[in-house]
Amino acid sequence: MRYLKFITALIAAITIFPAIPAFAADGGGFENMWIVLVFKRGGPVMLLILFSSIFALGLSLERFFNLRRHKVLNDVFMHEIMKLASKGEFEKAIKMCKSVDLPMSRIAQAGLLRGKFGVLEVERAIESAGAHEATLLQTNLRVIGVVATIAPMLGLLGTVTGMIDSFNAISLEGVGNPGAVAGGIAEALLNTAAGIIVAIMALGSYHFFQNRVDKLIYEMEEVSLRFVEEILHATTEYARKNLETVRLESEV
Repeated sequence: MRYLKFITALIAAITIFPAIPAFAADGGGFENMWIVLVFKRGGPVMLLILFSSIFALGLSLERFFNLRRHKVLNDVFMHEIMKLASKGEFEKAIKMCKSVDLPMSRIAQAGLLRGKFGVLEVERAIESAGAHEATLLQTNLRVIGVVATIAPMLGLLGTVTGMIDSFNAISLEGVGNPGAVAGGIAEALLNTAAGIIVAIMALGSYHFFQNRVDKLIYEMEEVSLRFVEEILHATTEYARKNLETVRLESEV
């Protein structure tokens, strides 16, 4: 929660604080905020860039909170599950997995459900469930990557429309009115800068969360291997006890 407060405060600082001088100079008019002026001068394409930046920010915040380690791996939960699995109490372990909504709990549940069919079936079930959960962990990352790709193109589109406006002004008023030409050039440059800024932020966010996903998948693989070892130990012990029981009965 403290991270959310920090991000909110940072966005507020970037957006509001630079506008304070404009507020003081003009009686606090909202239309004089620097960010409003930028988007006015940027033209209609700037609205698309703004929407894409807000969209990427929302997806980044969603991934930030859902890719925290305790949302994927819970050490206390896995310790209890492994303890039950090592004792061969698969039914209790399955009920515990169903009560916890975590990627690792679903992987463990898939393995436990195949426990009576042998270790090979457990490994296959865990591998299949792990691949599915790894795909789910990458949810929305591709969309952030798409925003990183599209944002510079939107900036280029805004550049083109701004230059078109400049040439239209030249055709109508000639080169004697530099103010008319400057408006189109300003629109072009603002769109270029905004598109590049959004692309940099989205691309950085994409690689940051992709790296986090890779680390979580690696940890999930390690935990899964230990989990399979516990099940193997339980099934081996169960088979040994059954063999001893059969041998004693045959001797009697």
